[in-house]
Amino acid sequence: MSDTRRRVKVYTLNEERQWEDRGTGHVCCSEAASLTVTGEADGSVLLESRISPDTAYQKQQDTLIVWSEAENCDLALSFQEKAGCDEIWEKICQVQGKDPSVEITQDPVDESEEERFEDTPESGHLLELPPCEPERLEELAELVTSVLPSPVRREKLALALLSSGYIRKLLQLFRASEEADDRRGLQQLYQIVRGLLFLNKATLFEVMFSDDCIMDVVGCLEYEPALLQPKSHREFLTKTARFREVIPITDSELRQKIHQTYRVQYIQDIILPTQSVFEDNFLSTLSSFIFFNKVEIVSMLQEDEKFLTEVFAQLTDEATEDSKRRELVNFFKEFCAFSQTLQPQNRDAFFKTLANLGILPALEIGMEDVQVKAAATDIFSYLVEFSPSMVREFVMQEPQQADDDVLLINVVIKQMICDSDPELGGAVQLMGLLRTLIDPENMLAPASKTEKSEFLSFFYKYCMHVLTAPLLANTAEEDPDNFQTAQLLALILELLTFCVEHHSYHIKSYIMTRDLLRRVLTLMNSRHSFLALCALRFMRRIIGLKDEYYNRYIVKGNLFEPVINALLDNGTRYNLLNSAIIELFEFIRVEDIKSLIAHIVDNFTTALESIEYVQTFKGLKGRYEQEKENTCSHMVDPQVLNGRAIKIIYLIHVEWPFGFYVPA
Repeated sequence: MSDTRRRVKVYTLNEERQWEDRGTGHVCCSEAASLTVTGEADGSVLLESRISPDTAYQKQQDTLIVWSEAENCDLALSFQEKAGCDEIWEKICQVQGKDPSVEITQDPVDESEEERFEDTPESGHLLELPPCEPERLEELAELVTSVLPSPVRREKLALALLSSGYIRKLLQLFRASEEADDRRGLQQLYQIVRGLLFLNKATLFEVMFSDDCIMDVVGCLEYEPALLQPKSHREFLTKTARFREVIPITDSELRQKIHQTYRVQYIQDIILPTQSVFEDNFLSTLSSFIFFNKVEIVSMLQEDEKFLTEVFAQLTDEATEDSKRRELVNFFKEFCAFSQTLQPQNRDAFFKTLANLGILPALEIGMEDVQVKAAATDIFSYLVEFSPSMVREFVMQEPQQADDDVLLINVVIKQMICDSDPELGGAVQLMGLLRTLIDPENMLAPASKTEKSEFLSFFYKYCMHVLTAPLLANTAEEDPDNFQTAQLLALILELLTFCVEHHSYHIKSYIMTRDLLRRVLTLMNSRHSFLALCALRFMRRIIGLKDEYYNRYIVKGNLFEPVINALLDNGTRYNLLNSAIIELFEFIRVEDIKSLIAHIVDNFTTALESIEYVQTFKGLKGRYEQEKENTCSHMVDPQVLNGRAIKIIYLIHVEWPFGFYVPA
């Protein structure tokens, strides 16, 4: 049986400053002073890291060891058991000649030799703290502020605070000051507690965020000196943001972890100032604290099969009250959001568990409720990201038992359409979700050709009319007045343009049977220039295919007229619309699309003659005249040549591409 004490997960910090799980294995410290983690699944080496005498190792939350190996290589080992973490920490300290009681082995910032000598954290040489008394708070606040620039001094202060139980004494003083309404003392306590958070020490966080301390910490942070009145963070956390268990959680450790994580997240997101104001990693330990808490919560919930089964039973029960259903769906929404902290294989296992329990059919129930619909849409997006094929397979089975309007995929489309602000809201995200579903590139199952054909046929039959409904409704007139409507139409056009490029037959049939391009081109008159450009881009993508079916449709419908009118109305303004229209006609000229060139020259030469700042339209006319001359020169008078000569000339002209020969 493997030693669970040394069972670890290996994490690396990515470019977005998020921890990524690289796998689970067992760690050992070799005689050559190297940390090696061997994967428990296949025995591969997940990590091999030499313990450098100059590397700053940090011990956090009793089960974490964090360090940096290079400029952009941050690593972390998360131990299953505290005993294993302590064992490896002692070996690291032994190699570096450090006392295992410290939580950081080196000063990560370059300092002068004199400062290093003065500030080396040694057991028995702790920083002396002033007595925890009201009249000494100003002195303590100055001390906390003074140590922030130096990691070594921060380390010494943290050790002093922990060794004397100072934090709890400080919070007792806070309660006394609040009862006495000592505003000056409360403002000094704000400065002190805020400074303690910026010490960036996990060992301090464990005390400050414990059940008996965290609300007093929040209370201290309410008394910001710059404010006339204190904030009401505790009132919000205890009264407004009430914790409601969708299903009773019997595990007290899990419940405590959920409470703690929510409150610490609130401190980071709401109470503390934005991190960009400070140094890059000033609150990195706080972010790590939240991250690893979330990993632990998801893992504990995922392993509780009885809990998840009960949640699904209530979610799928049509007798469940609306308020309860909202809670259940919102729970799964947060659950899915937390799952993003898991490593890829664990995240896949998580979503497979939800799929097996029936998450997709469960989402269909109660969709008439606005809150349920919004939360279900978010869950749906997580599922699409996990497995588009699974979602496609599910939605194709729906028409047998549901109306078009309540199909899950149509609910998502309507959610996007109803977004009050498409640019700032979730419409862009939902449009990306739809694009993922209809993208042939991710239809990679063994029967991908069948999947592509069947799903696209389904989508164009049951869903495309829902997607294009706002477009058709708002192109009957010249221009949609509402800016939000214009944004929505732009998103829809972007998706339709994607369809033109990737769906070939299905979108071609849809465009021609509904005369969709004509409706789209009415938007060339829009006062919203971005929408006019989207309409033009849609036509440009169609012409870019050089498909004669499309070309004949454009010629027959005289669909260049709104484009040319927009060009002429734009006048001499040199802007993006002007350049985009010119590029469209230049493409037709360079690619020598004969049917379109002939149509443009025959119908719009007079209108375009005045545009001389580019040679595009003269070039189109030149192409047209050259083609006309070539056609005339290749004609043969049957009265001049006998039948045999005509046959020879015809064969040579058609079958020999390099020249035209007339027999002597």
